[in-house]
Amino acid sequence: MTAHREWAERIYLVVTGAGTGRRAPEILRALAGLGPSVLAVPTPNAAAVVARHELYRALDGLDARHGVVDSYFDAKLGMPAAPGLVLVAPCSFNSLNKLAAGIADSLALSITADGIGAGWPVLVALSVNAGLAAHPRTGQSLDLLSSWGVEVVDPDMTAGVPRLAPAEALVAAVRTRLERR
Repeated sequence: MTAHREWAERIYLVVTGAGTGRRAPEILRALAGLGPSVLAVPTPNAAAVVARHELYRALDGLDARHGVVDSYFDAKLGMPAAPGLVLVAPCSFNSLNKLAAGIADSLALSITADGIGAGWPVLVALSVNAGLAAHPRTGQSLDLLSSWGVEVVDPDMTAGVPRLAPAEALVAAVRTRLERR
């Protein structure tokens, strides 16, 4: 198996502490229908909006190759982490700017930074409030990440601020990227 093909066998769903993180179980379950194994990797701040047991519950009845990764020592992850497509959904202001600054201070951000450096497909789905959307650093960080090859999934703008896109749109973006392999 070539390195180019290896990343198409796994999807990492990085869940941050944005308020829309409570939608992560729905997104996780939807991604599991795409074919590759899916591992949810929450940041420490994600615990403020979605409980780990909700992520595990989303996997009930699904293939055991899907899972939630809680530590670097998780057998499903393997070390070093196997190549995979990375979807950061939702991507909070904090995580967006850490990624742009090269800060990888959690397992979730380390996998994402590794993916950026290794050339894996990385997709970011921003979800912030009006003030953070207007903050100068938001555009700068999105532009920088885009220049590194990170794909930005168009947010839902119906409320006038970038909110996490619907699960169907996130799955469609991942599917499109998998088909380009």
